[in-house]
Amino acid sequence: MPRRHFHDLPAEARQAIADKAGPVLAARTAEGGLNSGIAAFIDTPDGQVFVKGIPTDHPQAPAQRRESAIAPHLPRSCPRLYWHIETAGWDLLGYEVLQGRHADYAPGSSDLPLVTAALEELQTITAPADIAIKAADQRWAAYAPPGTASLFAGDTLLHTDLAPHNVLVDDRAHIIDWAWPTRGAAWIDPAVLILRLLEAGHTLVAADAFAGQFPSWSTASPEAVQAFTAANAALWVEIARNDPAPWKAEMAHHAAEHSAYVRNQSMK
Repeated sequence: MPRRHFHDLPAEARQAIADKAGPVLAARTAEGGLNSGIAAFIDTPDGQVFVKGIPTDHPQAPAQRRESAIAPHLPRSCPRLYWHIETAGWDLLGYEVLQGRHADYAPGSSDLPLVTAALEELQTITAPADIAIKAADQRWAAYAPPGTASLFAGDTLLHTDLAPHNVLVDDRAHIIDWAWPTRGAAWIDPAVLILRLLEAGHTLVAADAFAGQFPSWSTASPEAVQAFTAANAALWVEIARNDPAPWKAEMAHHAAEHSAYVRNQSMK
């Protein structure tokens, strides 16, 4: 969606932010990201706050409300949510600012052990039962081989979009942007991470070995993994068909490669 600047917000919304964060001394629009109408770093007398917002009538506003609801349940490696405001036609979140950079997933990167540690921490978190988030067996049901979607069920809180721009690195890795929290089998997050490792230049063997560090992946049912990788490949084909962005076609290719690899491994 079009990115607007902090000072484009209605005066009532800017005042509501100041009431929560303190007087706004300066504001800088964040680079990157496509899912927020406002994404800005604001300076206050008490330090910086990251503000992201979306019009309350936008189709993606419910996703931001889910992000707010899930925040108290996230591990400490994730940025802290200070406040959530709905005012003047805007849904606004105020986050802790992390002084990091986007993760480097390239083979041999020193960021990879930090990413492993962050995902290991997340793998221990149970999805809260009182928040309306999708279940994995629902999200991928339309793409899964008949009768297999139930294999994706579980109680783990999943991120499901572990692209490098959703992981910030300083002295550790921080998993950010919780627009798609999902309840499901713990091995699904390592499965989606494999595609991002392929995107970064890893071989199928190396990416699979990296995911094997996670007990959830190394002990997952081969039948479940085969069904999920087939479903994920079908999903990415649909995504690439609906949007010709080259990176989406590349991801569809990697998803198909991974599905074929898993299928071939199961036949050995």
